Amino acid sequence: MAATDEGGQARRTQPTEPTRPAVRIGSVSGSAISIGDHNTVTNTNTGGAGQVSDPAQAELLAAVRALREDLARFVATDGTAVLDAELVAAEEEITTAGAAGPGRLARLRDALALTGGVVGTLASGVAVGQAVGALLGG
Repeated sequence: MAATDEGGQARRTQPTEPTRPAVRIGSVSGSAISIGDHNTVTNTNTGGAGQVSDPAQAELLAAVRALREDLARFVATDGTAVLDAELVAAEEEITTAGAAGPGRLARLRDALALTGGVVGTLASGVAVGQAVGALLGG
């Protein structure tokens, strides 16, 4: 390529490289990305939302869901309403974080104790109590 300078003299210029579009990524979560040619991307999610990798937490989640179904067949009381709210919160925490924390487990245990008469007659209530006890260590 040739061009002229201010005095009309010929000068040699380098060819310009083609411009590539800019890539801007604000935020990525739970995914993998690759930019450029000839890339390979592998994305393995282990324990994302809805996935529980700890078998004890998965057992608790199944028992919590079963107890919620069983409680729906009973006439609601203040105690069952408190228990149901704790079951909902425990299910949400397990499915979003992968595990219910010690504070959540303690509140769930207290709610089970509050409704002991009702829950004690349900296999699902006993299962939740046993799972919570195992996770809290007693």
